[in-house]
Amino acid sequence: MDSIIARGLTFHACHGVEAQEKTNPQTFKVDLEMYLDLETAGQTDELSNTIDYGEACRLAEKVVTETSCNLIEALAENIARNLLLAFPLLTGVEVTVYKPEAPIEAEFEYFAVKITRCRK
Repeated sequence: MDSIIARGLTFHACHGVEAQEKTNPQTFKVDLEMYLDLETAGQTDELSNTIDYGEACRLAEKVVTETSCNLIEALAENIARNLLLAFPLLTGVEVTVYKPEAPIEAEFEYFAVKITRCRK
């Protein structure tokens, strides 16, 4: 299966269960892998035969920055659902949401969730 990949999209937003997470923006990173058949796009060199990954990134940014979720699981689900709705050529999407500033008393690089959703 072909895919378009976006790695390390970085946004500042308020997601989390703790009260301070609802008011103090944190860094969130998002990786997208968007599955679709790219053969026609490769043969025709026409944007209409693929998805505009700039638009996909802007959509992910909108979901991350204009909503507030308790769980990064819900945030990932919202991103995946919105991408599938916005881009009919997508057959599926993998979304990873990283939370490098989670309020956990431990040394860590990040916490993350990864989900894969396919068109029904």
